[in-house]
Amino acid sequence: MTRRPVFLITVLCFGFAFFYIPILSMMVYSFNDSRLATVWGGFSTRWYASLFSNRQVGAALLLSVQIALISATMATILGAMAGIALARFRKFRGRTIFSGMVTAPLIMPEVITGISLLMFFIMLAQITGWPGQRGFTTITLAHITFSMVFVTTVVHARMSQMDRSIEEAAMDLGSRPWQVLKDVTLPVISPALVSGWLLAFTISLDDVVITSFTTGPGATTLPLLIWSKVKLGVTPDINALATLIVVTVGLCVALAGWLMSRAERRRLAEERLAYRAGG
Repeated sequence: MTRRPVFLITVLCFGFAFFYIPILSMMVYSFNDSRLATVWGGFSTRWYASLFSNRQVGAALLLSVQIALISATMATILGAMAGIALARFRKFRGRTIFSGMVTAPLIMPEVITGISLLMFFIMLAQITGWPGQRGFTTITLAHITFSMVFVTTVVHARMSQMDRSIEEAAMDLGSRPWQVLKDVTLPVISPALVSGWLLAFTISLDDVVITSFTTGPGATTLPLLIWSKVKLGVTPDINALATLIVVTVGLCVALAGWLMSRAERRRLAEERLAYRAGG
């Protein structure tokens, strides 16, 4: 009876070690004084100083953040509308085709999506003359296209679990449909909207495959820059950049967890106060 927990714990520890030991070693070697990423030459922060003074990295990071912010916002708006439509309007002409178009990019390889978008932009440029050059706009449109699908899935799942009687009660009290959407539906599904936005932002920020098909000269995102550098060999400045990304993500996750925990405690406290007032 005691062997199974020990075995499961052992497998779990090996799993965590397999994932996190390479990350920890990368973070340690980011402080390496040697130019060789795998040869320890002493402790130094020279690569962080070199990284902060690298204008190419700064420009790529700024471009990636701008694209991710715009694409995540637009994907959340469009994905929310699609998710609400699928959850609330169960019977309309073309629903099967629309649902299939929403779920197809989830199982379609990114290479196929990237090639399709590349061909689309080339044909569009031949017919209309736009886009004249692939870059910021084409990357953003491509990211909106495939990240919107994930937002739609999250919102649809939340809407399917939502108690529809709340919306019906609001309409019985005289609220118009847009008022019900603004005052009832959106606040209830706001966690799904936030989750979808964060998911779309993350997917856009670290995408390589689709971005490589839709980018052009002068539009190099941070993942593409890292990929181009890694092909020539991992250097300590790449380790430093990856370490900063890991630390930033860890702090954001910790902050989000703290905010969610505080909101949950506040909600429980309000429920207790309401219960005492009602009693």
